Amino acid sequence: MTGPAPTGDEEAQVLPGDGLAVAVPSGQPVTLQDVIWNVPGPDGLAMRFRFVAPAISRDGGSVDFATASADMAWLCNNYALQRVSGIGPAPTQIIISLSDREVPFGEADPEATQFFEAYRIEGDACIWEAF
Repeated sequence: MTGPAPTGDEEAQVLPGDGLAVAVPSGQPVTLQDVIWNVPGPDGLAMRFRFVAPAISRDGGSVDFATASADMAWLCNNYALQRVSGIGPAPTQIIISLSDREVPFGEADPEATQFFEAYRIEGDACIWEAF
């Protein structure tokens, strides 16, 4: 993933996902929807990696929150961390989200099932932070 590096004075930048499957520990199907960066978080720059994961759907899905949470931690440590340096300024926080369908950034979809987890970066590891 590459894209123009934000300067810190710009609006949120969106890098579309490639639609390729990302293997996660649970085996559920997951694809990258997009990456949102240059967004201020509570403790500095936050980078959001948004994934589509149909199996988390509250209507017939097979993956519960505990399983999805473990997948999100894995995605932060094994997917997002490897990509943050190639996108722009180093973030202080990575947010991983799973949604059972694509939802445009900043829009509400009451029918969608969505899970979010936030992580701070310490060295080469993601450390979970409670919202």
